[in-house]
Amino acid sequence: MQRRLWLEKGRQLNEHTLSMRLERVAAHVPVGARLADIGSDHGYLPVALMRRGAIAAAVAGEVALTPFHAAVRTVRENDLQPRIAVRLASGLAAIEPGDGITAISLCGMGGETIRDILDSGKSRLSGQERLILQPNGGEQPLRQWLMDNGYRILVEELLQENRFFYEIIVAERSGPVAYTAEQLYFGPLQMQARSPAFIAKWQRLLRQKQKTLNSLNQARQAVPEEKRQEMAQQIQWITELLA
Repeated sequence: MQRRLWLEKGRQLNEHTLSMRLERVAAHVPVGARLADIGSDHGYLPVALMRRGAIAAAVAGEVALTPFHAAVRTVRENDLQPRIAVRLASGLAAIEPGDGITAISLCGMGGETIRDILDSGKSRLSGQERLILQPNGGEQPLRQWLMDNGYRILVEELLQENRFFYEIIVAERSGPVAYTAEQLYFGPLQMQARSPAFIAKWQRLLRQKQKTLNSLNQARQAVPEEKRQEMAQQIQWITELLA
């Protein structure tokens, strides 16, 4: 999992100064929410939101000991122990029935990891929570899971921080929802908005994929035809999108 204690433009990132990426995640947490931040790392997101009076209560879940202790320390130093529970647990196992969670954030992991956390913790979801997800890649399988489980995508954001593109996906359970294969690939709302960051991301990916396909075509070892066709299909979609 990507660690969040970074220097950004000379600023120390902590519970007072979130990264641009976490600020955008914070913006989608409903006011007064009871938040479960899964993979909370240093606990900066729930602590920052609590200090601002933006949320009512929070759970900071961590599966690894070092970030767990870091989150405990951040919460303790801000005297927020009564309002933020820090728990050592895998994924949504950090959530207990009495927490009354209304929003769940999962940030800085691969989309497949977020999908697996949501899927294995389905029994902990009431279906009333807002999901605020910030995958580092793997957005397509994550959107597929959301669609398959009746979650409608309400907001999609794409931002560039340093050299990296980050997507934020906000979803709520709505009942049956259908997205096309292309919408799952690009993001249904991203395709409509076509922000400068979105165009820049897919221009870069198009170059990378064309290079990869050329390498596959020239490869001496056998490459599954299915993989080659999938790559060609993606290149066609991106080319049409950017046309």
